[in-house]
Amino acid sequence: MIAAHAAERPDGAALIQDERQVSYRELDALMDGVAAALQRDGVKPGASIAICAMTSIEYAALFVGALRAGVAVAPIAPSSTPDSIVGMVDDSGAPLFFVDAEVAETLAGVKDQIKAKIVALDGGAHGQAFADWLAPAGVKPAPVAIDPKMPFNIIYSSGTTGAPKGIVQSHGMRFGHIARAQAMGYGPQAVSLLSTPLYSNTTLVAFFPTLGLGGTVVLMKKFDAAKYLEIAQRRRVTHTMLVPVQYSRLMARPDFDSFDLSSFVMKFCTSAPFSAALKADVLKRWPGGLVEYFGMTEGGGTCMLVAHAYPDKLHTVGQPAPGHDIRIIDEDGRELPRGGVGEIVGHSELTMNGYHNRPDQTSAAIWISPDGKRFVRTGDVGRFDADGFLELMDRKKDMIISGGFNIYPSDIEAIVRQHPDVADVAVVGAPSAEWGETPVAFIVSRGAAAEDIRAFANARLGKTQRIAEAILIDELPRSHIGKILKRELRDQYVAGRPG
Repeated sequence: MIAAHAAERPDGAALIQDERQVSYRELDALMDGVAAALQRDGVKPGASIAICAMTSIEYAALFVGALRAGVAVAPIAPSSTPDSIVGMVDDSGAPLFFVDAEVAETLAGVKDQIKAKIVALDGGAHGQAFADWLAPAGVKPAPVAIDPKMPFNIIYSSGTTGAPKGIVQSHGMRFGHIARAQAMGYGPQAVSLLSTPLYSNTTLVAFFPTLGLGGTVVLMKKFDAAKYLEIAQRRRVTHTMLVPVQYSRLMARPDFDSFDLSSFVMKFCTSAPFSAALKADVLKRWPGGLVEYFGMTEGGGTCMLVAHAYPDKLHTVGQPAPGHDIRIIDEDGRELPRGGVGEIVGHSELTMNGYHNRPDQTSAAIWISPDGKRFVRTGDVGRFDADGFLELMDRKKDMIISGGFNIYPSDIEAIVRQHPDVADVAVVGAPSAEWGETPVAFIVSRGAAAEDIRAFANARLGKTQRIAEAILIDELPRSHIGKILKRELRDQYVAGRPG
């Protein structure tokens, strides 16, 4: 698709970051350089490469260039711990690992554990320079036939501690995202401003439709509300994908209404709970439509709230997308009638191939309906209202969503337990005006101070996992079968009576 755009509109802007601009002709040539280099290095179709870096034009070109060679991409979060990054690269099977200087510094202590060849995406001294690794200008890769089932990317569900699960998405699944986007105003005139990282599926569901349909992607290395608004106005942005905390920060700026955002056609949101009040404020003060997606990186079923069309349904996450079958099941796997509260499961053609190297966990993520359909279990609890709109009630799992990123309390708890004075611990997500949610640890201590334990854990956790507050407690509340009652802890914290 990108080659076709390069032929039709060679000087059209494909990628912009800061003041640098890459045309479709230039992007097409970069992709050829990447694909030919991969073939030269013996990376076969269906194999993978790994990338761990901040957003850049080189990152974007590398990602789509690998796809041209039929090679899947494993984008890894730089905020992950060094040991976790090593584990994800190893799990992906990547023979090549592309990093920038910041990540190289983070990995300095574990570099000898990385089996893959390291390429310096930013041209630093920590590996072969990306420009030198590329095939020479003009070298064309051998054509590769792409089967829809071939792996497109491996998105790791938790770039934290332990062994994150690699979600394998196919070319067919990603193409479905592009096909769906045509109804949202994407096309050659679209200008998408993306301020979330390229390793996040949140970003990719907007990145690929923009390029696939011939638009312009404007990349921000890091989100900054003032800079975002300035770019949006100057570049006449038409589309964007943001997580709720970003919408909150933008709408809270006193100068928000002074920016000309009249070019916007459609805004999107996903990844975390999006309050009805915030949606209403966006609709009132920000031109263009607003669509919220509820779904999983694993795929299955997606709900869409076309907020500008249903302003009375802002408390919901909308209706099943066309072709998506969303159902509610009870704890025994029985389907519930409309209005029943239970786990949300979804079926569609846009479903992962499975968890990489984890067939047992792939099977555990699937619910098979009486009519034989395979549904992906979301772990979220909800119900359908009388009009068929899905209301989220709670998260069955205890995952924390902070700034749009998934954080697993069990990963944090495992680190806290390494402190010799910790007898027990439970981590919950507490409300945060800045991040949406933030981790708070309730700790049964044998004598150490709460702040000492927090400092110990935070020194060993990834940036997004760090504990905001540690609270000492005599005993963790548990159910009659011994399960920690995290809801009680969360409620205590919110009520201002921790412990």
